[in-house]
Amino acid sequence: MANQFSISPGGTMQSSSIDHSRRMFNFGERIAELAPQQSPFFTYLSKVAKKPTDDPVFKFLEQRHQYQRRNGNVAQVKTSAAYSVDAWATDTASVRLDVPYDKYGRTVTTAVKPEFLLDRQVIAIQAEYDADASADSSETPAVAYFVIDGTPDVSNSAYAVVNLEFKALYYAPDGTNAGAIAPASASKFILRDNADWQIVGSAFAEGGTDPEGWKDEFFDREGYAQIFKTAVPLFSGTALATRYRGTANEYKRVYAEKLMEHKMDMEHAMLFGIGSDDSTSTGPIRRTWGILPFTEAYGSVKTFTYASSAYDDFIDALEDVFSPESGNSGTKLVLASRKVMSWMNKLGANSFMGNNAALGHTVTTSGGSNGFTADIQNLKGSFGHNITSINTIYGNLAFVMEPLFRGPWENYAVMIDLKNVAYRPLAGNGISRDTHVITNVQNNNVDGRKDMIITEAGLEVNLPETHTILKFA
Repeated sequence: MANQFSISPGGTMQSSSIDHSRRMFNFGERIAELAPQQSPFFTYLSKVAKKPTDDPVFKFLEQRHQYQRRNGNVAQVKTSAAYSVDAWATDTASVRLDVPYDKYGRTVTTAVKPEFLLDRQVIAIQAEYDADASADSSETPAVAYFVIDGTPDVSNSAYAVVNLEFKALYYAPDGTNAGAIAPASASKFILRDNADWQIVGSAFAEGGTDPEGWKDEFFDREGYAQIFKTAVPLFSGTALATRYRGTANEYKRVYAEKLMEHKMDMEHAMLFGIGSDDSTSTGPIRRTWGILPFTEAYGSVKTFTYASSAYDDFIDALEDVFSPESGNSGTKLVLASRKVMSWMNKLGANSFMGNNAALGHTVTTSGGSNGFTADIQNLKGSFGHNITSINTIYGNLAFVMEPLFRGPWENYAVMIDLKNVAYRPLAGNGISRDTHVITNVQNNNVDGRKDMIITEAGLEVNLPETHTILKFA
């Protein structure tokens, strides 16, 4: 009859062991489930934002839709001629306009030319009306309406020069003045330096020709897949067969510890790593970016105080954090230190709840008190985390404790838009470099066993302005 072999000593044909070969086991889908409370960021990335890459230096594009914010500033003061609408109209040539964001939609510190100005667009510009041209600081706030006349000159990188066809001047409503302004003798209007302007549509003649067009641009970024390795130390054959006190199978105990160690290495790197691609004589060493330093460098930072910050301060901060033109979603995961989470959930003074309650008891001029209401709940998350949820008019904040925010980061929280981050394990040509175990990496003549846990993956952080550091003091 046919010979039957068992792959474990004394075992039957159905018995199994992995000691006999250098086999690889894929843990990519399961390692995130190990103690998710200890590594919340990696857990969320693995479960909701996993996107394999086939290149260890992965490129990705950022798109910021600029049709939502076609606005900017006047780059140079312009004062109209006096007396009549016709006179005003003849003195609005060569107005300089700039914007605080580049052609990719990224906010810049030095103003640049707008890319989207076209002939026949209607533009509203913040202005001042001077009824008697006396320069006596009696100017009245107004809004001037124009049509762009001709193709703007964008030869200068700092601003566009446009000719404006005057249409109307309206008071900026202030409770006293409102409606259209009819020019009076010696009247002028002034476009101040840094006055705001906004494109408010376009107007074309019936039966006219097609207009010119414009387009926004993608911004190119790159990320790096870092190689993580953790060795399960060599166990001799004797050690493998020995029954120990405490935990009988020492090998299994150490194995479980090493899987957690490997996972925590990735959690550390994706929180605190500095991205780089260093070439060496033995080959390139790539390091992934972490969400914290990347956001500090390219995103935004908001400051709070334990003693006085409350719900209102979060609302003030969220005005731009949830700005739709930056590609924000409606929900943010907020990883917070234990110190910050304690502040969020305490009831006494110098706490989030206490500061909010103090707002509700502020005496008003009528002798009453301000009512305080806020939608704050403690919930159970889908992946085993306890969540403090704050619902605001701009969007939802889900606070989750990050145990690794300690020491230098004990006063930190980071607000993450999960739609704009991704866990990028290397996978291509039918081979996945997501977390896996290579067994028996020891030399063939060694009486023992050594395994290696390995992952090649990186963090992609898209649209950094959608992520925010919350710094407490």
